[in-house]
Amino acid sequence: MENQQISVAIIGSGNIGTDLMIKIMRYSKVLKIGAMVGIDPNSDGLARAKRLGVPITSDGVAGLIELPNFKEIRIVFDATSAGAHAHHNQLLQKYGVQVIDLTPAAIGPYVVPVVNLQQHLNASNINMVTCGGQATIPMVYAVSQVAKVEYAEIVASIASKSAGPGTRANIDEFTETTSKAIVEVGGAKKGKAIIILNPAEPPLMMRDTIYCLTELNADQDAIRKSIHDMAIAVNRYVPGYRLKQEVQFEKFDGTNALNIPEVGKLSGLKVSIFIEVEGAAHYLPAYAGNLDIMTSAALAAAEHFAETLLSQEIA
Repeated sequence: MENQQISVAIIGSGNIGTDLMIKIMRYSKVLKIGAMVGIDPNSDGLARAKRLGVPITSDGVAGLIELPNFKEIRIVFDATSAGAHAHHNQLLQKYGVQVIDLTPAAIGPYVVPVVNLQQHLNASNINMVTCGGQATIPMVYAVSQVAKVEYAEIVASIASKSAGPGTRANIDEFTETTSKAIVEVGGAKKGKAIIILNPAEPPLMMRDTIYCLTELNADQDAIRKSIHDMAIAVNRYVPGYRLKQEVQFEKFDGTNALNIPEVGKLSGLKVSIFIEVEGAAHYLPAYAGNLDIMTSAALAAAEHFAETLLSQEIA
């Protein structure tokens, strides 16, 4: 496998696509950039890719397919929008490439690398959920491994300046996709997601609050250890990911049950988890942890796919 690399393409020359390109070029030993694809010929992402010697096209996915080196590309990242992804995926599946979806389209299964990547290695399209999902679902999953999670609610607060047009256009999809993934991947019985675009100056780093309601007598020490272990696991591929403070516990019994909208009154142990995600500042400032966690998770997934492909070729 030494010196062997899998060629990849990135569709979407905005903030996420450009940051992903830089991460791959700087750090990946098994991936190489085969193309950067956009629809705006004047975008900074395409200009930067061209300066770095990366093949580019401003003709979208059709232009990608027409590139001379397209036949070498094995993995394609889509960092555009939920609406555009359906069309892109339909075209790309004809060529047998692995598609990694960074939009909330959710055509393929939801994937959070540290939780369930191994279960979806045969999926031709995987969905990276959302930035809030990548940050919070590992925590919901950590709690669900040692206690039954009746309800989980996440609040993702990101700097307004780090929310580009793609993020803003997909707010509804963000909440719907993240809520579903809290259940399907995180293991909660019911989930809810909220996103806040914080206009504060100077911009604040991404902060995420995760609330889980478990059975009243759940083992607090086991929950705390599971959360700490999960934070370490996510930090291995997202270095700026950390617990902001100690896990908090609060009991609600029959006399002071929680009244949760659309759910009703519930008793149990409320687990509150507070996360901060600092960006690596490869392309955008450190406060843009919401972008960094998406590109870091997509990179981790792609490298696993690439290692599998290279192992198969050697065998």
